[in-house]
Amino acid sequence: MSGYKQTCPHCGRVVSVYKNPFPTVDVIVWVEPDQVVLIERKNPPLGWALPGGFVDYGESIEQAALRELKEETNLEVELQGLVGVYSNPKRDPRFHTISTVFWAKPKNLNQIQAGDDAQKVRLFSLAKLPDLAFDHAQILQDFSGQCLKI
Repeated sequence: MSGYKQTCPHCGRVVSVYKNPFPTVDVIVWVEPDQVVLIERKNPPLGWALPGGFVDYGESIEQAALRELKEETNLEVELQGLVGVYSNPKRDPRFHTISTVFWAKPKNLNQIQAGDDAQKVRLFSLAKLPDLAFDHAQILQDFSGQCLKI
């Protein structure tokens, strides 16, 4: 286990403190025949990315996915399935995250609008993606190879 020792500010005893990865979610919004919804991030690391973010204490992974997607794109979706879990400690340059990635279909694409941490939101063809933040190019490649063949 990765941890370190720290002195308790209340009693003065030395206690072990453990660092854990942060749970996150990402959502691939699939728009047939070949497009996905991407956001341009307002905050570092900058660039285009899948909509997503951190899981709040007390919410399920699915609730977090729907909330983050609504906050960043204003879209309501129907989750279709799990793409995978991505846990490479270097996937996020800020800290170690573990992302559960879903794919979804939008209920009403006319509602799309950038919000929260997104300065822009746009549809991109899988064949003409911009440079992507994090490991999102790998995630979309996995999605293309797995989910689109179902």
